[in-house]
Amino acid sequence: MLEKLSTFIENKTAQEGLNSTVIPFVKLFKSSDKTPVLNTVYEPSLFIIAQGAKIVMLGNNTIEYDRSSYLISTMHLPVSGKIIEAQPHKPFLSVQVTFDMELIFELLGQRIQKPINPLQTTLAISSYHVRDQLLDAVIRLVELIQTPDDIEILAPLYHKEILYMLLMNDKHAEEFRQLACLEGNAYKISQAISMMRANLFEPLSVLELANSVNMSISTFHKHFKTMIAMSPMQYRKVQRLQEAKRLMVSENMDVSGAAFYVGYESVSQFSREYSKYFGLSPSQDMKILRQRLNTKDL
Repeated sequence: MLEKLSTFIENKTAQEGLNSTVIPFVKLFKSSDKTPVLNTVYEPSLFIIAQGAKIVMLGNNTIEYDRSSYLISTMHLPVSGKIIEAQPHKPFLSVQVTFDMELIFELLGQRIQKPINPLQTTLAISSYHVRDQLLDAVIRLVELIQTPDDIEILAPLYHKEILYMLLMNDKHAEEFRQLACLEGNAYKISQAISMMRANLFEPLSVLELANSVNMSISTFHKHFKTMIAMSPMQYRKVQRLQEAKRLMVSENMDVSGAAFYVGYESVSQFSREYSKYFGLSPSQDMKILRQRLNTKDL
């Protein structure tokens, strides 16, 4: 099945890097070479590698996975990662299936039968051994790319089936299951993250965030860091840096415009923090990214 999936991905990826598809919640990725460490934000998603291997880092946590395993992210997470196994004749190939929180909560409400500890929180990203049943469902979903007329009816069914399989495997569902209790700390942290994303450019203090989910500052900070592996303000800074990068790439915004747009009052401070996080100054990073885009266009 992995050979079948890798052949399909290689045939359907028009370019190196992340490729969107006609299925809104399915993305395909291809890289013909190993990569340096790159920063990005993972949505709540399932990631399956069909060929190659990768390392993903969140805070001080490092996860290495390959075609024998899958990765799940249950929240929007600012991660670093690098491809460690890829070559031109055997590229790194993977599929990402994203999930919105409404679908997760819907299935959790139907699935949870045994009591959970509402005080419990765990890291919101993990890797597990991949099973044939899950692979089969993912293959059926991605193959719908070839039959667009079937997507409207079948894609939502396969999408829900895949998430249900993740939840059915109790040993591997802890990251999802902890979200099920509306009074639980994990659910509250997920709501705080939604609030932060919805108010990215507005001033928000840790006190305001903690109060919004009815938690003390110390409890909020503790569980936020347990799940996201960084403090709330670190997370907020990364959110803004990622958005600034998107604006400079997608909207062709200049450095100062992007800095002020995402809430920085000082361009020099923005440049320092951008350089520390991405490893290059904003102008250097944009020059390299635009050169790559121009090369692809050619």
